[in-house]
Amino acid sequence: MGVSVTVWTECGPDDAAVAAVYPEGMHNAIADAFAPHGELRVRTATMDEDDHGLGGTVLDETDVLFWWGHERHGEVDDGIVARVRARVLEGMGLVALHSSAESKVFRALTGTSGRISGWRHGDREVVWTVDVTHPVAAGVPQPMVIGEQEMYAEPFDVPVPDELVFVSSFEGGEVFRSGIAYRRGLGRVFYFSPGHEEYPVYRREDVRTVLANAAFWAAGSAGPAGNAAPARAKAPVPWTSRPRERGWYER
Repeated sequence: MGVSVTVWTECGPDDAAVAAVYPEGMHNAIADAFAPHGELRVRTATMDEDDHGLGGTVLDETDVLFWWGHERHGEVDDGIVARVRARVLEGMGLVALHSSAESKVFRALTGTSGRISGWRHGDREVVWTVDVTHPVAAGVPQPMVIGEQEMYAEPFDVPVPDELVFVSSFEGGEVFRSGIAYRRGLGRVFYFSPGHEEYPVYRREDVRTVLANAAFWAAGSAGPAGNAAPARAKAPVPWTSRPRERGWYER
């Protein structure tokens, strides 16, 4: 039967800024991350479709909803937001991407503003896995190094995460909780920050691994694969068993 995934973005096919990096559309670029996984059945939806592409039975038939928004949060219909929230409480998973931390949907489920304290374009981002046992981190390099990305900085106005998976560091010394998880009602919510539309982040295999892992994890009780998450990542070699290295005190 598999897991039904819907990828939603605020970007339509005529968005010039997105087309420069993702000519197929950002929604299709994200959806392509699931292509190697036959048990993930994927559809896409965009803001400018009727009911933002989420009308009729779409949400009822969705096990995991991926949500990418950036500049048009205020245009999202409140009725759609209420329906998404209700479906998460019933067991649908939600994966919020990049600036979706400040989306109406994410705010409705966290009860905070999702406000990010600072941002800067063109930074090198290093994504550190802080919970190597979490299913979303399975098979993810430690660390992930993204050469160009939009920097996000703490403080980050979100509730204390139920699970902290990734933390990012940037060239200016900033840090950011870039992969966090929550349980809401019967549903699971994951937020992952890398993915500004000016950079081809969603073409990276390591980022695609995170997206696929998040789909399986967020499916939870809503989908048959939700509790059969990918194999866990190997824990790092304990410091005491590593070859001895010179420390600063020996120099």
